[in-house]
Amino acid sequence: MDALAVLLREPERLELGRLDLSAPGAADVVVAVEWSGISTGTERLLWSGRMPDFPGMGYPLVPGYESVGRVVDAGPEAGRRVGERVFVAGARCFGPVRGLFGGAASRLVVPGAKALPLGESLGERGVLLALAATAWHAVSAQGAAPPDLVVGHGVLGRLLARLAPLAGGAAPAVWETDARRAAGALGYPVLDPASDPRRDYRAIYDASGDPAALDGLIARLAPGGEVVLAGFYAEPLRFAFPPAFMREARIRVAAEWREPDLAAVAGFVADGRLSLDGLITHRRRAEQAPDAYRTAFGDPDCLKMVLDWRGTA
Repeated sequence: MDALAVLLREPERLELGRLDLSAPGAADVVVAVEWSGISTGTERLLWSGRMPDFPGMGYPLVPGYESVGRVVDAGPEAGRRVGERVFVAGARCFGPVRGLFGGAASRLVVPGAKALPLGESLGERGVLLALAATAWHAVSAQGAAPPDLVVGHGVLGRLLARLAPLAGGAAPAVWETDARRAAGALGYPVLDPASDPRRDYRAIYDASGDPAALDGLIARLAPGGEVVLAGFYAEPLRFAFPPAFMREARIRVAAEWREPDLAAVAGFVADGRLSLDGLITHRRRAEQAPDAYRTAFGDPDCLKMVLDWRGTA
């Protein structure tokens, strides 16, 4: 069994290729992928070659950790049934080709326990669950204060703002310097930071990924306030110590989401407490993957790009 997959052979050299798949075991499912999302954070770093080294890193690789599809085969111990629509956060089923994170393919072999059932009405929006889980992991950490300021009105920033009330907070302010991204707020204000006089924020969540932002954010904290690093940073982060000292500032890193986070946001979506509407702006057929990745990383109007694998063998 094989699959058509997005293959990043080396930085900025991306193509579609046929790859053999690992044989499924008794606890595995085979998923025919319908849609996969393109991450403008970690996948951009893989594509550009700027991803910091970590275990398993290397090329060639199959990217993608935001896939939705249907179970077409299920082992007797998989716990899933044929025909279910599921979310899959990547796969390692391509033999010698690395799966980082391995979800951008027409067919995947994954443990049934890693395939999260989805409601039929969610459709392509299901690819957003990984980012929603990332946002929830940040705002729901033990002892965390929900954001009263979110920096960046991309998809992660919007999800942080939408989830803040579910974590017990009020609707936060959101900073965005690109006027093209200011629209689309759901119940919270979007401000240019230059027009915001506040310097008493209790919890600032940075979703910009800007490694040079810390000094400006620390200057906006209330005494004892916290900056939460919710993005992914390819460069070292630095800050001036005296202003942080004067405010007794705290800096927290929000790590990768966990399975309980994914289950939580799936529940919020299912019962209507979290909307994923208005976040997917661009779509391409899977065969157009090279153009789709360039657009996702280079077009500022693109919030979220989705590849459509339906009809792809």
